[in-house]
Amino acid sequence: MGRLDGKIAWVTGAGSGIGEAVAERFGAEGAAVILTGRRRDRLEQVAERIRGKGGTAEVQPADLMQAAEVQRVADAIAAGHGRLDVLVSNAGLNVTERRWDNLTPEGIDQLIQGNLSSAFYVARAVLPIMRKQGGGVMIHTASMAGRNVGVMSGAGYNAAKHGVVAMSHTINMEECVNGIRSTAFCPGEVNTEILKKRPNPLSQEDLDRMLQPEQCADLILYVATLPASVTMNEVWLTPTWNRGYVSGLQKKL
Repeated sequence: MGRLDGKIAWVTGAGSGIGEAVAERFGAEGAAVILTGRRRDRLEQVAERIRGKGGTAEVQPADLMQAAEVQRVADAIAAGHGRLDVLVSNAGLNVTERRWDNLTPEGIDQLIQGNLSSAFYVARAVLPIMRKQGGGVMIHTASMAGRNVGVMSGAGYNAAKHGVVAMSHTINMEECVNGIRSTAFCPGEVNTEILKKRPNPLSQEDLDRMLQPEQCADLILYVATLPASVTMNEVWLTPTWNRGYVSGLQKKL
């Protein structure tokens, strides 16, 4: 038996990176997984791998920066499955021109809409489903940039991810009486496609030392399978070789 047998799980940003790894792990653990992202072809590839291993996967493409598209998927889940046990709200983005000296209004809009507004839209859309069934788990991928302000991720990404962390905590404050549990997941550097937006290219050695998506999926699965009486309010996961820490040590030396 899988640890998620009989559960319905919605994973956003499921076409790559952490979302892809979570979707495959959940599928292997018996969940019926709904995959959402903007690229149907990537979602179909992930779904085929899940099905090929005996799992259940459904593709629901959407632009999560559009509230109506988010609601359409949530309505389809409610109509088709009648419930939603786990939400992994993982979609996010960054831009290359992220410093104050080159940040544009268009870049600001992408950062806030792609990281914060989208997270709000998804949480708001699934709350009625979870309230009706008497509980559920939400796991929101934030970032260590959502706790520690720094220049590397850029002002907009820092601000948006801080907002995601705050949003998650307020869900617990208001919805705990409905059996709904919310977790802010704050990983350090993860080897995903978002790193291609970095202004400075990274070496393969740097990438190998980072967190890998599968390691994040392991922790997210743990959170998703906690007893209904337990809430993991917030969790950090970082690589042991933390480039921020190492840089600070080198400066002192």
